[in-house]
Amino acid sequence: MDTDRLLADRYRLVAELGRGGTGVVWQARDEALGRQVAVKAIRAAAELSPAEARLLYARLEQEAMTAGRVSHRNVATVHNVVVEDGRLWIVTELVRGLPLSAVLEVEGTLPPARAARIGAEAVSALRAAHEAGVTHRDLKPSNVLLGNDGRVVLTDFGIALVRTGAAHAGEPVGAPEFLPPECARGREPGPAADLWALGVLLYLTVEGVSPFRRDTPEETLRAVAGYADGALPAPRRAGPLEPVLEGLLRADPAERMSAAETERLLRVAAAGGTPRTAPPSSAGTRPRPAGSDTGDDARDRDGGRGTPPAPGTDPAPPAPSSSWDADRGPRGVLVAVAGALIVLLAALTVTVLLR
Repeated sequence: MDTDRLLADRYRLVAELGRGGTGVVWQARDEALGRQVAVKAIRAAAELSPAEARLLYARLEQEAMTAGRVSHRNVATVHNVVVEDGRLWIVTELVRGLPLSAVLEVEGTLPPARAARIGAEAVSALRAAHEAGVTHRDLKPSNVLLGNDGRVVLTDFGIALVRTGAAHAGEPVGAPEFLPPECARGREPGPAADLWALGVLLYLTVEGVSPFRRDTPEETLRAVAGYADGALPAPRRAGPLEPVLEGLLRADPAERMSAAETERLLRVAAAGGTPRTAPPSSAGTRPRPAGSDTGDDARDRDGGRGTPPAPGTDPAPPAPSSSWDADRGPRGVLVAVAGALIVLLAALTVTVLLR
């Protein structure tokens, strides 16, 4: 038992918080600063050779140190990395709350607005991490903490390397049902892989089932690797989240919705609105010269009556200016004549009085 152990002459292990595929999480006390922290003890997969384990620890240590540069309210801050007793220990801030996986076990599914809020906070964290050059690689409900203070916090950046024993590039990293097609086919995960995983997580959160889980990990990987756009089981409870799911769960990573657009749509859905994606730009549309009018500008000036010219035709020249206003009609002319007569009569009256 490691209880009451003093790690690195600084972190005293107090109580075990949980166990998973990558190791044991402890609540600990930082004796130097007098604060509570979380410490994750990580041991490499048993099938790895000592040389492979050292390589894996070195890569994971670098991942943890890189993740430590990410400063964001939705990311569990990494305080320290310690190698001791043949294990890697990662010291992070202690977030009091429950993982999303535990909440889903109790509640089954979450309403779209609540799921959208969780997703918006998660993608905000991903944006900060990606800007710092960090990819999560294993985004799933157990790595999303719902804090007692209302925060949504992502944990375990890069730690999936240990569970899978993936010490080399090109090996699948992460839970199979959350892997994107490109990673299931052996490509190294990038930022777009995290966005795909977020799409699967949101689908699971509102629908209660993962769209790709099969009976075995191998069958799940085959289902993901063979996924093509349009093959996703139609969501029934997603409501306003449907455009987000469609935008994130695209087989080609280059076609996936950006993190910024994802966060925008999720914020709208979280507030009870209906997200609308921006219309795709036409590849054949030529750019307009600077200062040229758009159809909307023309309609604004002529009261909405403007009609864009048919494709391939030149726009009609502007009509010559005229003192006659078709909108005013005869009534407008009579009003103008009456006004002129009144002015003339006033002038005559003044002339008579002066004389």
